Amino acid sequence: MATGRTHRPATRSRGIPEATVARLPLYLRALTALSERSVPTVSSEELAAAAGVNSAKLRKDFSYLGSYGTRGVGYDVEYLVYQISRELGLTQDWPVVIVGIGNLGAALANYGGFASRGFRVAALIDADPAMAGKPVAGIPVRHTDELEKIIEDNGVSIGVIATPAGAAQQVCDRLVAAGVTSILNFAPTVLSVPDGVDVRKVDLSIELQILAFHEQRKAGEETASGDGAVPAAAPARAGSADQGPDGDVPAVMPA
Repeated sequence: MATGRTHRPATRSRGIPEATVARLPLYLRALTALSERSVPTVSSEELAAAAGVNSAKLRKDFSYLGSYGTRGVGYDVEYLVYQISRELGLTQDWPVVIVGIGNLGAALANYGGFASRGFRVAALIDADPAMAGKPVAGIPVRHTDELEKIIEDNGVSIGVIATPAGAAQQVCDRLVAAGVTSILNFAPTVLSVPDGVDVRKVDLSIELQILAFHEQRKAGEETASGDGAVPAAAPARAGSADQGPDGDVPAVMPA
């Protein structure tokens, strides 16, 4: 039965904090760019700036990997690429299934970054019988009736859910029952999973709403600094739909 847990404890078995694990891909991306330019070494300050963190945090993160760099020289770029790739499990092939081949699922299937980062799209799966057999990104779509067999035949442990919200939990349950232990969820809903299953959620609408909040705040600050005062809101009419439950505070819009 699902417990509602959607993440693991704050530290991993090897003692690397989850916050550090979350930053390792940022370092790897910056290091890969340096490697492609044949840059042999990089200082902690340069790498931290490229990854968008402060250098003290970077040095602390790398200490968990046993990498301390060389004073006056910095870090060996190629060795760090290998070290972080190994820590993230990217030195082996990871078969992935994508469930839900609508616009988003098709875009994910066409994303070229999977293969270059150690992930192989083993199958594309959709519930629509009309989609079965149609190639997307060169891979024929298969029906959800085959989900369990596909996972078993390919040894899949990572699943990507790009279905509508109403179907996501059922798909999640089937993935977990078939042996998938890590899920990347693009559906706009919270999934319940048993212990031992990791879920990472990507919700574009939430990210946009956060950006909208910051834009609104910046606009308010600009208005206040422009004339020294924020314009007063027009008084609400009695019984107006804009009034909140107490009659004078606008109600918060539902998410």
